[in-house]
Amino acid sequence: MTSLKRLFNPSSIAVIGGGYWCEAILAQIQKFGYAGSLYAVHPVKSEVGGVKAWPGAHLLPEAPDAAFIGINREASVGATERLRKKGAGGAVCFASGFAEATAEDATGADAQERLLRAAGEMPILGPNCYGFINAFDRVALWPDQHGLVSVERGVAILTQSSNISINLTMQMRSLPIGYMVACGNQAQMSQAKIAEVLLDDPRVTAIGLHVEGFSDLRAWESLSQKAHAKNVPLVALKVGASEQARAATVSHTASLAGEDSGAQALLDRLGVARSPDLPSFLETLKLLHMTGPLPSRKVASISCSGGEASLSADQGLGLGLTFPPLTTEQEKALRKALGPKVALANPLDYHTYIWRDEDAMTATWKAMTESDAAITITIVDQPRRDRCDPIDWDCTVNTAIRVKQETGRPFAMAATLPELMPEGVAQRLMDGGVVPFNGLREALEAVRAAKLPEPEESELLLRGAPRKASVLSEVDAKRALWAYGMSIPEGVLLDSRDDLSGLIELGFPLVAKVQGLTHKTGAGGIALGLASTEKVAETLPELAVGPVLLEEMVTDPIAELLIGVVRDPVHGFVLTIAAGGTMTELLDDSVSLLIPASEARVEAALNKLRIAPVLRGYRGKPACDHKSILAAIEAVQAYVVDHADSLEEIEINPLICTEADAIAADALIRKAP
Repeated sequence: MTSLKRLFNPSSIAVIGGGYWCEAILAQIQKFGYAGSLYAVHPVKSEVGGVKAWPGAHLLPEAPDAAFIGINREASVGATERLRKKGAGGAVCFASGFAEATAEDATGADAQERLLRAAGEMPILGPNCYGFINAFDRVALWPDQHGLVSVERGVAILTQSSNISINLTMQMRSLPIGYMVACGNQAQMSQAKIAEVLLDDPRVTAIGLHVEGFSDLRAWESLSQKAHAKNVPLVALKVGASEQARAATVSHTASLAGEDSGAQALLDRLGVARSPDLPSFLETLKLLHMTGPLPSRKVASISCSGGEASLSADQGLGLGLTFPPLTTEQEKALRKALGPKVALANPLDYHTYIWRDEDAMTATWKAMTESDAAITITIVDQPRRDRCDPIDWDCTVNTAIRVKQETGRPFAMAATLPELMPEGVAQRLMDGGVVPFNGLREALEAVRAAKLPEPEESELLLRGAPRKASVLSEVDAKRALWAYGMSIPEGVLLDSRDDLSGLIELGFPLVAKVQGLTHKTGAGGIALGLASTEKVAETLPELAVGPVLLEEMVTDPIAELLIGVVRDPVHGFVLTIAAGGTMTELLDDSVSLLIPASEARVEAALNKLRIAPVLRGYRGKPACDHKSILAAIEAVQAYVVDHADSLEEIEINPLICTEADAIAADALIRKAP
């Protein structure tokens, strides 16, 4: 960790490269105003870009704190070893053709192994990466142009794409970026480990992570814990998908969980906010930089247009935001400031009667902040400054800053179109403590994301190695879960369809199920409501071929749930809770967590389901036994924990929920012997 800090805040830098790259990197370092010692390494030149050059890294007059290696793959390995032996603090490996290129070059993985051996304990960023920019200390180990300027406080952004990192430095949203790190293929230093080091810099206000995939889940847990302890929020732009859907091939759970649910469940567990796109990602970082995490998703919205008020309401509600109704005190203050002609509501359309009257505008906007809303957003689109006179809009900026100063509450100005928030106006607002949002949709996405999920304290159950698995019989699956506390129906497996003597111990009505069929309903493998021995005898010949399980039928169901688990090859074991029964996939009503999930997290997941009102008792109907549902889910989790080395998937569908119990009517387990 100490060496990594040395790399990111170096007192001396060495640049190793051919003429073009060496000059380009040195130019960026000098242009950014780096004040430390600077060396060039070139095989034949004595000077590059005005900097004295040495023919090899081992001949440098001192061990550099940081080095940029801008030469080909094979030469990079040797240069890395020489830097390590010299005692360098760390290096950026620019070259490609390592493990990321194994599909095209079979020698890539071997080259990466040699690079790692050459680096040893010396931190190395990449390979196949552009390096990093430290805008706090004017350090740019970066081979191309960038748009960063020196800042005193700001966010750190880590990406797995060098091109995206370049683009992000060019943003014109007044977001202060303190660190931009392109992580490359993370041969040695993962995003999580790098981010954890950056947390030690008190100038970092939030960390944004562009993530293509997760590795070393324990490192991510460590990052989460440290970030939470330091109150530095994390935001992820997660792209790509896990192979979870391919790993689970038998149950409904695989299609319900989908390809991205494991990643979402992991981010929720780690307490990391998630943005859907780059603009929202930047606006979320801006909001968190200015206000920190928000306590809720409640918003007060102000505009001088009914159309903008409607946009705010519609888009906000679609994102799960709420607009608290005005209090009596707010209505009194607003009526005094606006007069009788304005309809009072949240979102508020205050018309333009008071435009340019900064005292009246301040009174109006202040009144809107006096509620339990987490943030107040005033919607203002600035005119084009190349074609229009913006003087009439200065009142909005002045008022916003004044409201922020007088109330101390989170206050923002959002342009409905991103380009209608000029960078100069945005900077002026930020200097006054007001959050300038480039785009209304992006603003509302940022508010949604800034209510961070609470991180899970327990350690994640890591996935084991995949093993050849087989499906247990329904009887064996139910018995296995019953041993962990799951309620199951009384039943008997018939030795022969002609011998019904086992029915004496069972009560009617019964369910007859043909064993060995994954989805029984569509295959003629199930019969319900068999009210007598005669009805059983009459029905059995009509069922599909196979052994028959007769079970007591649950006659007082209120709701049906699905409880499923799949072993995700990336994220651990994904627990999916969903509306169950024969229409599970059509209902598309599910929430996924990672195991182990606390009871509080499970309860929160149940409350997110659209079927939740039915579980609680809907329109005078009785409620399901909540404790029994939680106990059933805990039984599944306990079984998974004890069989993590062999389990591939498990599914209870349906879990029939009644006033008194939650009963596994069907169960599937796929595991290795």
